[in-house]
Amino acid sequence: METKKTLREGYTTGSCATAATKAALTALITGKEQAKATIRLPIGRMVTFSLASCSLDGETATAAVVKDGGDDPDATHGALIVSTVSWASSSGVHIDGGEGVGRVTKPGLPVPVGEAAINPVPRQMIREAVGEVLEQYGLNRGVNVVISVPGGEEIAKKTLNPRLGIMGGISILGTRGIVVPFSTAAYRASIVQALQVAKANGCCHVVITTGGRSEKYAMQEYPHLPEEAFIEMGDFVGFTLKQCKRLGIKTVSMVGMMGKFSKVAQGVMMVHSKSAPVDFGFLAALAEQAGAPSELVAAVREANTAAQVGDMMQEAGCTKFFELLCAACCRAALNEVGGGLTVATSIYTMNGQRLGKAVQIDGDDEVDRRGG
Repeated sequence: METKKTLREGYTTGSCATAATKAALTALITGKEQAKATIRLPIGRMVTFSLASCSLDGETATAAVVKDGGDDPDATHGALIVSTVSWASSSGVHIDGGEGVGRVTKPGLPVPVGEAAINPVPRQMIREAVGEVLEQYGLNRGVNVVISVPGGEEIAKKTLNPRLGIMGGISILGTRGIVVPFSTAAYRASIVQALQVAKANGCCHVVITTGGRSEKYAMQEYPHLPEEAFIEMGDFVGFTLKQCKRLGIKTVSMVGMMGKFSKVAQGVMMVHSKSAPVDFGFLAALAEQAGAPSELVAAVREANTAAQVGDMMQEAGCTKFFELLCAACCRAALNEVGGGLTVATSIYTMNGQRLGKAVQIDGDDEVDRRGG
């Protein structure tokens, strides 16, 4: 009988950095290279990490842990998280980033501009681990901790860091210490962080897109906006809109394609392919409202995909259909957040032709009739 596989949890870069720091400091104090380090995670769990390396060099010690993302590996899965520890001339724990750890260049992040992108919870974890080791050996000395990630600058290109203004490497992250497989929490957190950066940099107009291709077309449509104004929301339409309103962003432009935006127009705000089917009856009613002939309306009702419906409408020259669809997206978005925003919607083809656009300000429709 086949048993269902339990997805394996992984550990955050913050947990790895903490374990490496504890091992390095222990090695510095004892003069003995360490093979393992046990730390307490923010969720209260004790975890033992095996070390990839540990070495002593005079007045410094270095230890490294390989990041294990579990069954939900991200861009940092397999990265070497290294901590180099030395005695400081002043009291306290002095934490900085070395090679492959990014540095913050824009406001709006939990770390001040100019500092290494090591988030508050990992910093606290490192301080607590250092304090524990010092207490264990009866010492009261200042400690320097430098976290580095060989190859981190290249890894960071696969993350949102460059857009967020974190330059030169990855971030050391984690609020719970573990990575939960296939969790949407990390993606939602990245959306919030990106919006906070946009807000902190003075953006009162943001453009939210469903992916990289639609973002490319959005940047062409809104060339006057700075890079941080463009946010990839993925499937999380409703969540992103609510965060925009919460942060006081006044104007939100949504840019995407027929498939996902056909769902948004229906009021579906989580647009994953498995979340809800496209309602072809709804699209057929829009086609009829747009003046499509009865045989075309019937064909829309029997279509297989929303993209196919878009092709049918294009071939028939029925551009009003796309205006109506965009307007329906705007209404659904405003309904989701309870008003208080100016919302625009643009729908594009896969090859970058704009099919239609609409703008709505708290229930007042303004349709842009300039097609592609």
